[in-house]
Amino acid sequence: MDSVRKYLEGTNSIAGVYVQSTKQTMSIYEAKSKGLLTPGTSLVLLEAQAATGFVIDPVKNKKLSVEESAAQGLVGNEWKNKLLSAERAVTGYKDPYTGNTISLFQALKKDLIVKDHGIRLLEAQIATGGIIDPVYSHRVPVEVAYQRGYFDEEMNQILDDPDDDTKGFFDPNTQENLTYLQLVERCVRDPDTGLSLLVIVKKGEFYFFIDEQTKTILKAMTTTKAGGKFQGQKVSLWDLLYSKYITEERRRELVQQFKSGAITIERFMEIILTIIQQKTTTTTTTTSSMTTCTPPPETKSEKTTITTTTTETSFHGIRKNVTASELLDSKIIDKKLYEDLNTGKVTVNQVSEMDSVRKYLEGTNSIAGVYVQSTKQTMSIYEAKSKGLLTPGTSLVLLEAQAATGFVIDPVKNKKLSVEESAAQGLVGNEWKNKLLSAERAVTGYKDPYTGNTISLFQALKKDLIVKDHGIRLLEAQIATGGIIDPVYSHRVPVEVAYQRGYFDEENEPDPR
Repeated sequence: MDSVRKYLEGTNSIAGVYVQSTKQTMSIYEAKSKGLLTPGTSLVLLEAQAATGFVIDPVKNKKLSVEESAAQGLVGNEWKNKLLSAERAVTGYKDPYTGNTISLFQALKKDLIVKDHGIRLLEAQIATGGIIDPVYSHRVPVEVAYQRGYFDEEMNQILDDPDDDTKGFFDPNTQENLTYLQLVERCVRDPDTGLSLLVIVKKGEFYFFIDEQTKTILKAMTTTKAGGKFQGQKVSLWDLLYSKYITEERRRELVQQFKSGAITIERFMEIILTIIQQKTTTTTTTTSSMTTCTPPPETKSEKTTITTTTTETSFHGIRKNVTASELLDSKIIDKKLYEDLNTGKVTVNQVSEMDSVRKYLEGTNSIAGVYVQSTKQTMSIYEAKSKGLLTPGTSLVLLEAQAATGFVIDPVKNKKLSVEESAAQGLVGNEWKNKLLSAERAVTGYKDPYTGNTISLFQALKKDLIVKDHGIRLLEAQIATGGIIDPVYSHRVPVEVAYQRGYFDEENEPDPR
């Protein structure tokens, strides 16, 4: 039971490091030895491990005592004594006046350990499942910790409302001081071991994390309609987002869509609930087998329950997955192909590779970059501008056309990036980031100021939410590269469907000359 296991084993502490560029997992100490973490950051992370139960080997998925970890080379002997001291947060401190075993908090109150150090270890315990009772060797709920003198209101207030002095942990990517819980929430989960790993990114790489403002919004949005392990409970969107039902990749995708304004908080919740429903919905079929015996005639009914998981076939859209039924509604596939998909006669990959389908899911090529004939060199639009090969005006409209048709393109590395990612990786300059984010809304959608609904590029143009010449230029780029983009379903649609959905009209149809 989760409610029991939490107190016996705790939840994940930060187990190690994940190097984004090499996709390598390594221990905290190894990351320090390779210069990926400073000695100070490494030590506080290892002390937090020791103070929450064990030092962790994330590669071998082993939990060790400090003595064992030093003996096996998981940590260096120069830190052994410091980690043994931190480990006493689990095994208990000796009261010099009574000889009794006392808790971390009690040792803190008696000035047996430095205040900042003690608060950091206490916070790590609470963040990973609860305060540890060193006498009974398990974690206890906060109310029990109060009763046993392992915690008090003053300390609760300090940890509930931390300032920079009590944020004892450090994000090496952003140079921010954070609480332990905040740093844990920025970690990725190893798909094989389930361990939490601190992501290390190189300069220029995109670093994904959820900022405090967004986190507050997600925690405030609650529902009682979730299924699976949350059935019948009131639960926040934040907890659902970080549940076992949502993959790391899907979580990142949805958060980016929400932060860019492509989806509302309500739509965010709907998507999460649908994912959970698809992963947990079961249909029960009862079958009967008849056994007859004579004499006398007798019928015995044996009931067998067959459980099958219900999921809908989906395809990769521009920014999110697209279901087969959405493609049918958009007249991209016909009824027969839809039925063949559902019966397994054709696969998602086979359908995705059909030119008539791929055109609407991926689009055709936009202008990706520049080719310098004299040097036979390929370069990005922004680099060509920086080298004086393109004027700023020409460069900007070409980049806006890229953003408005799906992605900013790195033609050298053959990568497609969102505007946020392209700015973070230096593919475009920050001075153009806001202009390109505005153009990107031709893909993710505009917010109607009167209704709050997500509307298309054409609808925003008709409502005078964007300058006419600018909007027509972006619309023309979409049509030239495969079709008008439906921001709600994240794929391009045929012209007749665009007419029906109000994404286009006769007046704006391009001149075929």
